Amino acid sequence: MRWDALFNDMESQIAEADRLTLDSEVSERTRAEMVGLRVEDRLRAAVGYRIGVHLLCGDSAQGELTHVGADALVLDEDQHQVLIPYAAAARYVGLGRHARTENSSVRRSIGLAHSLRALARDRTEVSVTMGGGAGTGTVRLAGVIDRVGGDYIDLAAVIPGEARRTQSVGQVSAIPFTALAMLRSHKAGGA
Repeated sequence: MRWDALFNDMESQIAEADRLTLDSEVSERTRAEMVGLRVEDRLRAAVGYRIGVHLLCGDSAQGELTHVGADALVLDEDQHQVLIPYAAAARYVGLGRHARTENSSVRRSIGLAHSLRALARDRTEVSVTMGGGAGTGTVRLAGVIDRVGGDYIDLAAVIPGEARRTQSVGQVSAIPFTALAMLRSHKAGGA
């Protein structure tokens, strides 16, 4: 009887050691997989959900996450769509614990410049929030994107609601992508 108890005890110790080894290996593999994930992968898994984005400039936006690109996201608010470059975000609120990688190389390559060119092509009125840095405040400009360069936009300041015409342009500002915190535009069919 005593030998049975000894062997049973040894078997349970070996089984517990095997379980601990497996748990440790699973934890290590999970940590290793997390290293390869990017914030875009977490965002992609949250498409269709309402999230909040707090910006480095102090502003924030909340809405349904509708698009996750190579270097920017789009939120749908009640009356607006908001384009936010990842570089302008300080933190995201409302992301789940899931992640989804993008397998399409075409979708992975659609970046901020592509979105800005679409806004320029459609002559969409936008409100541009530029992030303040080093003690400067947040600046907001309204207008129409005239041109999109490799790393900047030309924003023509126009009277809200008026079509972009030479005589209605107050000034044209060249704004580097690095200064963009968010761009807000009315939804199609919205006010």
